[in-house]
Amino acid sequence: MNAVCLFQVVTENYANPVTCLFHVLFKAGALVFYILFSLFVKSFVIIFVITVFLAALDFWVVKNVSGRILVGMRWWNEIDDEGNSVWKFECLDGEALARMNKKDSWLFWWTLYLTAAAWIILGIFSLIRLEADYLLVVGVCLTLSLANIVGFTRCNKDAKKNIRGYFEGHAQNAITSRITSTLQSAFGVI
Repeated sequence: MNAVCLFQVVTENYANPVTCLFHVLFKAGALVFYILFSLFVKSFVIIFVITVFLAALDFWVVKNVSGRILVGMRWWNEIDDEGNSVWKFECLDGEALARMNKKDSWLFWWTLYLTAAAWIILGIFSLIRLEADYLLVVGVCLTLSLANIVGFTRCNKDAKKNIRGYFEGHAQNAITSRITSTLQSAFGVI
């Protein structure tokens, strides 16, 4: 099996394979770079800068690109006129969310949570090895991962309300039209 054929097999079930690739790529890049360089290269500055840079790229891609495309959600923070921080959560309407690709959504959520779990495990290893400086790297990366988890989880709650409202509205319309047609046919109204 050649590489082109393999790529077609992997991407055939995803609606947005390029977005999925970059969604996973920066997460994997930060984790792999951190693990390999902390094992084989002992330059904390290089590890810190490049790992945090890759994690920041991942944070930006998830928050601004893959969250919108793969699950139809976005979140952000604004400062109002009084200087208060206001969090905004936005998702597509119920009909649009119901049409989202399930594989894209599955990949988005699983990689979001698994990345945070991996950073937690790496943090535990840093604690066991008594490497507080590496714990700082893990802490920054974990904070970025958790920020996206919290933001998209809050959006997801709104999305579930939208989907529920969409299906309840369609169910109510279907029931109403069914009752109306039954009554019309029972009383001979055409």
